[in-house]
Amino acid sequence: MRIDIITIFPGMFAPLEQSILKRAAEKKLLEIKLWDLRDFTQDKHRKVDDTAYGGGKGMVFRCEPVFNAVSRAKNENPCGKVIITSPQGSLFTQEAAKKFSREQGLIIICGHYEGIDERVFSIVDYEVSIGDYVLTGGELPAMVITDCVARLIPGVLPKEASVDDSFNGCLLDWPCYTKPEVFNGLRVPEILLSGNHKKIAEWRCKQAEERTRKKRPDLYKKYLKEKS
Repeated sequence: MRIDIITIFPGMFAPLEQSILKRAAEKKLLEIKLWDLRDFTQDKHRKVDDTAYGGGKGMVFRCEPVFNAVSRAKNENPCGKVIITSPQGSLFTQEAAKKFSREQGLIIICGHYEGIDERVFSIVDYEVSIGDYVLTGGELPAMVITDCVARLIPGVLPKEASVDDSFNGCLLDWPCYTKPEVFNGLRVPEILLSGNHKKIAEWRCKQAEERTRKKRPDLYKKYLKEKS
């Protein structure tokens, strides 16, 4: 999969060159291309924003550089679905990540300032928010979307690795333990040392249900509805 990211701060994206995403790129499963929005301006000051018509505080992304950047990205990633990060967007979920991972490509526009010229939305396929809070810009949401989607691309992780992730099947993950068997008087549950894989699976399922019931009753309610 190819993911193009349009931003005014390309230097922020160094984390995408680490860990699992780095290995995915080395295996040619993922390609990430950064586009500096300022390269698509027409003035010597490389200005990407301006004051809003009708007045008001804050600056607004101008439509021309965004249109130009998306057009260039589309030339190299013609099947890329265009996503814009925005507080007004649909909440990004694991289901959304699965949907995006099935696309041939993505083009992510990092929102900024007070907003973006409304005409930009005429070329946008998805408007996405990662949560009900305010960030300084769309770069962090773009990284979250990229990371979450990339790990679902076939071959990026071992086949079993993402199956039991939290939020798959509406349940949070079960408790995990590793060596040593006893630490500061705290013991690993005996069931996990039993070698009885059926009993271990049953224990993990019950633990996941109870953890979800306590920590995320909204998800637990959804789980019971799907289970019935």
